[in-house]
Amino acid sequence: MFATQSFHNTAPVKLLIDNPVINKIKSPAHYQNFDHGNKELLSFAGEGNHAAKVNKTLANERIILGIDPGTTIMGFGLIKVIGKKMEFLQLNELLLSKYDDHYVKLKVIFERTIHLIDTYHPDEIAIEAPFFGKNVQSMLKLGRAQGVAMAAGLSRQIPITEYEPKKIKMAITGNGAASKEQVAKMLQQLLELKELPKNLDSTDGLAAAVCHFFNSGKAVAGKSYSGWEAFVKQNDQRVK
Repeated sequence: MFATQSFHNTAPVKLLIDNPVINKIKSPAHYQNFDHGNKELLSFAGEGNHAAKVNKTLANERIILGIDPGTTIMGFGLIKVIGKKMEFLQLNELLLSKYDDHYVKLKVIFERTIHLIDTYHPDEIAIEAPFFGKNVQSMLKLGRAQGVAMAAGLSRQIPITEYEPKKIKMAITGNGAASKEQVAKMLQQLLELKELPKNLDSTDGLAAAVCHFFNSGKAVAGKSYSGWEAFVKQNDQRVK
């Protein structure tokens, strides 16, 4: 079992607005319950931006879901884009450390990603590409986690764009070698967040979403997939 935490802003968080703050929600009515009693998903949300209240009312509105793949903690970040401005919606940390079976972790990742998609109806998904390391087994597991999250999005026909970690860091901080802490602090300034979650995996997910917002309309952004057909066409070497 795991505990759910929620944070909210006293006003919707946009660029160029004054003094939005994040405070802890104490009302159980605001707590997110994603599995009928199981509480693996920690949520940090802007006020008015909980699941039942996130509605797209303007033609130029779109919601971007950013994902930071992981096998211990999976990070998710949601923003709403209205014209050329972005609003913070929510951060989520999916805690996976209690699961010993890697295949169970993949099942939970798929189910939770689908739940977020079906709850917030993102128009686009931005996901961080796995970085290459020396531990082959770790890389294999991380790649599977990313693939399962992508499969969840593709199953709902949501366009997915994949960004390399350096590109995300460059978009947020101007430094492709920036640390997690530096990325989180820059996001805190950009979105005027008063507090940050203890773990920074969710801010990495938020960074992917913000990176996608900054790269919208550019000719070269990252690898993009509009559905299963596009994914297979661009990755024929993976299909046997």
